[in-house]
Amino acid sequence: MSAAITDETLIQQALGGRQAAYAALVARYERYVFTLVVRLVKNREDAHEVAQDAFLRAFRYLPDFRGDARFSTWLYKIVYSTALNFLRKQNPDILSLDDDSRPVAMADHGTPDVSYALELEDRNAALQQAIAQLSSDDAAIITLFYLYEHSLDEICQITGLSLTNAKTKLCRARQRLKMIMEQNPHLDLVSAKK
Repeated sequence: MSAAITDETLIQQALGGRQAAYAALVARYERYVFTLVVRLVKNREDAHEVAQDAFLRAFRYLPDFRGDARFSTWLYKIVYSTALNFLRKQNPDILSLDDDSRPVAMADHGTPDVSYALELEDRNAALQQAIAQLSSDDAAIITLFYLYEHSLDEICQITGLSLTNAKTKLCRARQRLKMIMEQNPHLDLVSAKK
């Protein structure tokens, strides 16, 4: 009967010298970090390097984590900053390849509903393709807000934007995403919901 170890506990253990605790934090967040980085740098190979650099920076600055915000917010701020620094040095034009997380829907009787799961998978793939067509900034803010469910305040902490600027960027990113979806009928996400 083991309860999930909190981020705070892992941080304290890592600060106490337990490398396995930091490895557990990395394992907990690596997929999210990689997805955010690939949205920004738009290249899978570069994203691996940037994500690794971000985790190294996070480890180096772990003693500075005060707990004023969630650990994920603090970490994503480092990730965002690391990716922007990388982009300042290089300007790749390669479209991103996204993570392959696939939600599985359940039918009313508790068994997997294969047709609904396939429809959900298609819709997820279409959304990922549409997000890949956005600029790095737009893709990042959409990812942080909708996929990682960060609040606008947390996005401001991560990106360094003012609240007004974050709201404006999110609104414009939504509009651009909608335009991409409308201009590309093969990316239709508006199929009937049941």
